[in-house]
Amino acid sequence: MISYNEAYRLTLENISPLPTESVPVSFALGRLTAKGLTARVDSPSADVSLKDGFAIKSQDIARAAPHNPVHLQIVGQAAAGNPWEGSISSGEAVRILSGAMLIEGADAILAEEFARVAGDHVIAFNDAVPGRNILHRGADVHTGQVLAPAGECLRPTMLGLLAAAGYAEIAVVRRPLVAILATGDEVVAPGRPLEPGKLYASNLVTLAAWCQHFGFETTTQVLPDDSAKIRHELEANLEQYDAILTSGGAWKGDRDLVAHLLDELGWQKIYHRIRIGPGKAVGFGLLGAKPIFCLPGGPPSNHIAFLELALPGLQRLAGWSKPGLPLVAAEMAEEVKGQTDWTQFVHGRLELRGQTLVFISTWKDTSRLSSMATSNAVAVIPEGTSQIPAGEKVIIQQFS
Repeated sequence: MISYNEAYRLTLENISPLPTESVPVSFALGRLTAKGLTARVDSPSADVSLKDGFAIKSQDIARAAPHNPVHLQIVGQAAAGNPWEGSISSGEAVRILSGAMLIEGADAILAEEFARVAGDHVIAFNDAVPGRNILHRGADVHTGQVLAPAGECLRPTMLGLLAAAGYAEIAVVRRPLVAILATGDEVVAPGRPLEPGKLYASNLVTLAAWCQHFGFETTTQVLPDDSAKIRHELEANLEQYDAILTSGGAWKGDRDLVAHLLDELGWQKIYHRIRIGPGKAVGFGLLGAKPIFCLPGGPPSNHIAFLELALPGLQRLAGWSKPGLPLVAAEMAEEVKGQTDWTQFVHGRLELRGQTLVFISTWKDTSRLSSMATSNAVAVIPEGTSQIPAGEKVIIQQFS
């Protein structure tokens, strides 16, 4: 068996991002950029006013104060999208609204709270140094400015910046289509009658939910332990989907049909069984150049194998530059034990105690699904480490 670090490296090395497509900037939320993006225009496209007030020559009101007001003649008005055509001279001012293009000859904006209008004059009670209340051309973004690298997940504020920078469409990596197959005679699709000795396909729901969380489109199926049916669905889904996740049948026993069938189908097995707990039965390979992750059937093993290996692989397929769950530093609330001969993953919760972020293990062997459901993070105990004492600061993987 290989180490977790080796399996992670091999996963990413053997998966390449999907082809690109263009989507409207308003519909690119959560998508991954296919290439680096640079600004196409300046924003703002001209010097503009940051406030409602008066465009003036700063030298005209350099000595203005409440006890020394300065009178300027108002010669026009400007609003956003409706500029004033003309140039001001000394002793003149133009009424200007926020977002309006700066008046030729003006070098500052006197905010209206420091002025009072009297007929066709404005009375200034304060000065305004050169550049005051002016947003200069290209201040938000300038032509050629690097905005986002390839593999950037597009958030609302970035999309607004890209729109301001001249983008109507964005080149993004196509979202993966993922087929999820749960196998086992004991497994029942949610909603169907549950006979004694059988259980609902909770792994299937959890995997599909994680995929949807990251924007991957999914199809799900529950299959009995029937070699012909499993083989047919593997081959059929390879034609329609970009990746396959199987749940169950991952070991090497007589009833572990998925592992045997993948060997029969001639998959390019990259690894099968690695030194992690839980989840050591996980397998990964390529069939028809498409990635297949063979996940164990036990819920803890299934979940960890997905989060630590299958998820980064799917993220790479979707164009992520840094696959994996987000990381944060936290203190251990209590001692957590590991295994020196493998990498151990522990479900738990991140909580803020005062000013300290702590990780609290939720794991109970007698209540696996409840332990997983109440967790919001995973602690990693590296191979070779037998324990992490309470109070020690470690890097935690967050679910959010």
